[in-house]
Amino acid sequence: MKNWIHTAAIAIAILGSAWLASAAYKYKFRAAETISVTGLAEVDFTSDLIVWSGSFNRYSYELKTAYAALKQDEAAIKSYLNAKGIADSNIVFSSVTTLKNYQRKYDKEGMEISSEFTGYTLTGSVRVESRDISRVERLSREITELLERGIELSSNSPDYYYTRLNELKIDLLAQAGKDARTRAETIARNSGGSLGGIRKATMGVFQITGKNSNEDYSYGGAFNTTSREKTASITLKVDYLAR
Repeated sequence: MKNWIHTAAIAIAILGSAWLASAAYKYKFRAAETISVTGLAEVDFTSDLIVWSGSFNRYSYELKTAYAALKQDEAAIKSYLNAKGIADSNIVFSSVTTLKNYQRKYDKEGMEISSEFTGYTLTGSVRVESRDISRVERLSREITELLERGIELSSNSPDYYYTRLNELKIDLLAQAGKDARTRAETIARNSGGSLGGIRKATMGVFQITGKNSNEDYSYGGAFNTTSREKTASITLKVDYLAR
């Protein structure tokens, strides 16, 4: 009886091992029955917001004198912007920064031996944010007219943005999903099979580059702000079950 029980236990163990091995093989086989594709979507769009900024300086040995001159420049810049059709609500002046200037003297070994205070440099900055892109573009080119009034103003290139970026991104994801489905169906059909449901979907990097530019894509996602006309793109990696 003991021998019979022992023999039966061994048989059951062998059958169990065989079943587990078979199940593992079937699971592995089924897991391998997938089609992996990457869908792509691109769209051209026009920026709807422009941001221009500039800075202006005044120098004086006396701090109060430099500050008073800088505030006069600020008033003149604001008046100029208003005359160009820029509303007060679109103009922001930042706080003034102050820098003490020194003339330093060095010995033959390059060691500083003395320094003499030569006055203050005060810097103010102005920022214009508007949806009237063409107007601000003209302004950014013409603002140097203030140099003729004795205002030392440095103008930066405008930056361009799009305020409906989240909606754009969602639309692109939907298009990328359709593109991925089409690719996967083509593969399945040409392989004599059919396409099942989605096993996994992973969104790729969202890129914004200048339209018709040769900008390189970034691993973390490019975000162009220098071009008014832009191109947005996104990828979507999808794993489908194959039947």
